[in-house]
Amino acid sequence: MYLKITTDHARFRNIIKGKVKKDLRKYISNAESLGVKGGRYISIPMPTIDLPHFEFGKNEQSGVGSGDGKEGDSVGQPEDGDGGGKAGNAAGTHIQEVDVTLEEMAEMLGEELGLPRIQPKGDKNILAQKSRYTSVHNLGPKSLLHFRRTYKEALKRQISMADYDPLDPSIIPQSRDFRYRSYKELPVENNSAVIIFMMDVSGSMGDEQKSIVRTQSFWIDTWLRSQYKGLETRFIVHDAVAHEVDRETFFSTRESGGTIISSAYVKALELIEREFPPEQWNVYLFHFSDGDNWSADDSKKCFELLEKKLLPVSNLFAYGQVESLYGSGQFYRDLTERFQASDSSSEKIVATRIPNREAIYDSIKEFLKKGL
Repeated sequence: MYLKITTDHARFRNIIKGKVKKDLRKYISNAESLGVKGGRYISIPMPTIDLPHFEFGKNEQSGVGSGDGKEGDSVGQPEDGDGGGKAGNAAGTHIQEVDVTLEEMAEMLGEELGLPRIQPKGDKNILAQKSRYTSVHNLGPKSLLHFRRTYKEALKRQISMADYDPLDPSIIPQSRDFRYRSYKELPVENNSAVIIFMMDVSGSMGDEQKSIVRTQSFWIDTWLRSQYKGLETRFIVHDAVAHEVDRETFFSTRESGGTIISSAYVKALELIEREFPPEQWNVYLFHFSDGDNWSADDSKKCFELLEKKLLPVSNLFAYGQVESLYGSGQFYRDLTERFQASDSSSEKIVATRIPNREAIYDSIKEFLKKGL
């Protein structure tokens, strides 16, 4: 019975995964599906899945194959009514929330978007020491005493000395019988990464634009967490001045000032230099804005910061332009013109336009397809 239940549950999970993967674009773009439970599960709403079954009822209606019909009569089509019918009593379609682990969602995201597994480059890997108890030694502290091996040694000694009586099995270990667990220090590669999310919160960025940023940031974070065991996330908001904030503030702040994009890049560089040395961390930078900047001179300053400071210490710089009614979108054009695809410095730069929620899916794919 247990094996059958386990098999049926596995089949059910596969059905659920198939339905989620089929409509993955819809779930990715829907902010309401981000109800994470306990930090590990995500709730996916879907219609109740009913198994096929026979249902008995009263055969009071005539239909095709029942009684006489005339040429020209409609088949299976209801006649037009006056709309004055009574309220129905039939059950409707029920919506059920299915919990899917973030690990499963990350796996489906990678499969459907064709995302490559991330291979950290260069020396951005931390070699940590991990203790593993792999052997037994005759010296050691009492806290590591191996009772089974100790009594086994005592038994072997008593048998070899003819001191063991099967009718009165008394085993008394001596000091030479004691055995202790012994460990080795093994180098373990611990790929640590940090995501730095930056968002324009000036007056032209409305609630819908911030909601799009929140949704896309969630899925980017989910994918990268599946690739790295130690992942840190930092948040920077900016208008004319940049500030490091917590997650909640990042997704709820709304300002009304102007926009100086370089302030966010300066703050990100300060954060990297202070907490995340590039020789130990894989650094991912994501910036979201509606494309307005205070001046062309500041855009030029941004590109100099990218080329000389940020790109050399990061794995990826991704710019997502969330279109709004008040944003000119000029920064995207200047960025793509400055860093042409043929330039070596553009290898780590990805820029996308995000006109609406439906574009989130393609933007994520564009951001992460290189696997940097």
